[in-house]
Amino acid sequence: MSATDAASAALDFLAEMIGMARAAGADAADALLLEGTALGASFRLGRPEDVKRSEGADLGLRVLIGRRQAFVSSSDRGREAVAALVERALAMARAAPEDAYCGLADEALLCRAAAELDLSDDSGEPQAAALFERARQAEEAALAVEGVTNSEGAGASWSASRVALATSAGFAGSYASTHHGVSVSVIAGSGTAMERDYDFAQARHFAELPPPEAVGHSAGLLAVKRLHPRKVASRTVPVVFAPRVASSLLGHLAAAISGPAVARGTSFLKDRLNTQIFAPGITIIDDPHRRRGLRSKPFDGEGVTTRRRNLIEDGRLTTWLLESASARQLGLSTTGHASRAPAAPPAPSATNLYLEPGMVTEAELIEDIADGFYVSELIGFGVNGVTGDYSRGAAGFWIEGGEIAYPVSELTIAGNLKDMFRSLTPASNLTFKYGTDSPTVRIDGLTVAGT
Repeated sequence: MSATDAASAALDFLAEMIGMARAAGADAADALLLEGTALGASFRLGRPEDVKRSEGADLGLRVLIGRRQAFVSSSDRGREAVAALVERALAMARAAPEDAYCGLADEALLCRAAAELDLSDDSGEPQAAALFERARQAEEAALAVEGVTNSEGAGASWSASRVALATSAGFAGSYASTHHGVSVSVIAGSGTAMERDYDFAQARHFAELPPPEAVGHSAGLLAVKRLHPRKVASRTVPVVFAPRVASSLLGHLAAAISGPAVARGTSFLKDRLNTQIFAPGITIIDDPHRRRGLRSKPFDGEGVTTRRRNLIEDGRLTTWLLESASARQLGLSTTGHASRAPAAPPAPSATNLYLEPGMVTEAELIEDIADGFYVSELIGFGVNGVTGDYSRGAAGFWIEGGEIAYPVSELTIAGNLKDMFRSLTPASNLTFKYGTDSPTVRIDGLTVAGT
């Protein structure tokens, strides 16, 4: 079956299910179908370890009766199973409490012409042997780095998925995507002086996946650089976050401007819309239409048109992340950020979220730091979303005289995200690797707790 035929079949099936729900008494309904195939292979110390393949389809139905709603899901698409699913959903909705904010998205906001984002690689499913070879090349390159002594393994993966969504308000849309990945984790040193690190790469299209050897070599170098870490005394210093950990700061921002958290009053930014929360010049963008983006999508989990937004513009917070329910609660309109699981209500989520790069290189960002901490790993999740208090375990490298001097470990970084956001300075080295991406950033005045 061609991709076009598969999409049409999925949408016809969802339309039929919605029709069954309406005929049985639902005032409104929407239905979601997630289909996917995944293949992965792992390799360790020169030998294949395992290969796994999975196929699945998850079906979700939401029905609304007045201001009451219910969600049900199933993996069985047989006619009798679907009829029973509809019946259960309606019974649950009749018993559910009223929700003044539930309901389908405003029809005027629904996506009528989906953007072409080129998310699906048409090269087809790779052979398991090809994935083993990619994993082998990654591990071999990592083990070739002087000082690397062991491997936790390498892996290569491929997946293909399709999202289909239909609503009784007249929306019907579908899109397909693929994902290719390679990863490796290795150990450097011996005895009690061992350190581990990793690297990985991912892309929608195989042609854009970096060579496995480059990923492996990077992982090996990262592990060796961490050997023989020192302890440092507690102090207040500038802290520099490497890109792979700096992206977590954007995650904390996204959680703080999520509609439900704001509506409940449980966000430390709940009163800060249209105010300055970063320094002037800082721009943070959410772009669901990034071509071949890792989190791109033409419409959201309610069928609403997605579009690029500057969440932070010149340091100012311009919007919340909203789906329809929290938007109604706040007296606003959805921003097209609904994400969806088959058996749960829509919830807001960012897409391709990134901090625009600054004007200085990473070396220039740290050249005036006499004493500071360069963070390459964060441990735990010590963030209070209500107050913004921040405390996380960390490891990385100590900065002396404007240069990275030696590895350090067993440290804790503490501060408050409100202060951290205001003092954040980005470098110019942005690359799109994770889906939520940041260049290296510097934040002055953080407490580093050590010995």
